[in-house]
Formats: sequence, structure tokens, C-alpha cells
Amino acid sequence: MNLYLRYFDKEILVENVDDAIAFLADIDEIGMNPDLEQDIRAYAASDVFYPKRYKIRPRVYFIIIKTDAASMKDFKDKKAVHSADAGESRQMPPVMAKLTEERFGWYEGQIDFKRVLLVPGTGKFQYRDTHFVARVKAHSGMDCYTRIVDHLSQRVDARSQFPSAKGKNFKFVYLGQCK
Repeated sequence: MNLYLRYFDKEILVENVDDAIAFLADIDEIGMNPDLEQDIRAYAASDVFYPKRYKIRPRVYFIIIKTDAASMKDFKDKKAVHSADAGESRQMPPVMAKLTEERFGWYEGQIDFKRVLLVPGTGKFQYRDTHFVARVKAHSGMDCYTRIVDHLSQRVDARSQFPSAKGKNFKFVYLGQCK
């Protein structure tokens, strides 16, 4: 596993953590110290593959990325992108899989959306957070979401804003089969 390091326009691809620490020690602004060295060694030894960012001062960072790239050209061309599990990356995310799972029956859907309401005293409009719960017959969680949004869009101001079905503002529960 190689390490890619970048600080502004200074960058390097190294094969071991000692070379990475030597590169960083040569940059005066970074201020290499034993705590930073220990943290970099721990990151390099860990199973974590996301990039690590270290703060130098406000809005100034250097980054370290683990990569399988053998050269800087391979890294820049993204030829050695690491994936945790190649088969897993082709599948849908768990939220999408749950949303699109076909299961006809009753669903209880909860949606939190921004509703446009008229303020009586001023005659102006404002957004209000609104919680809505409904039980619907649907084929999937996504169908439940679509039916709720269709129902609400016919009854509230067209400027109201509905969240994504994949977000935290929509939840659903499968209640059981319908007859």
C-alpha cells in the first residue's frame, strides 16, 4: 500500500510511512511533532481507506490518501482506485435497496417537508416545517413516497418543498399485506 501526500502544490507518492514523515518534516509550515508522527503511523497501519486530512491552521490542510497505484501517473489516472469489495460497489446502497424492494401491502409513511403558508397579518408567505403521516397501499417504499407526495402536492402551495425519498426526512414502515 502506497501513500499519496499533498500540501498545496507539493505532492509525493511514497511506499512507506517513513518516507511520508520525511516529506512532511521538510515542510516548515507543517511543524512535524511526535503526536502528528504517531497519528500518521496509526493511519497508515489501519484498515481505513478514506483520505485523511490534517489541519495546519484555519482553512489550511494537508492530505494523505492510501492507494494501490505504483506511480504518480497511475494515481493521477485513477488506475488503482481502492474499493472495499468490488461486488459490493456494484450493488445499490442499502437505503435504495430497501426503498425499491417490491412488497405489495400497507405502508405507513412519514414525511417532513417545507410547506408554504400565508401569514395572515402581513399577507406574505413563509416556509413552515410540516410533519405528515399517512397509511397507503403501495408496491414499495418508493411507491409509498410517490403516493404521499402526489397527495400533498394537490393540497398545498406549489412552492412547498419535498425532501428526497433517500434522505432522513422520509421514513416508512411496511405494515402488512392487503387483501
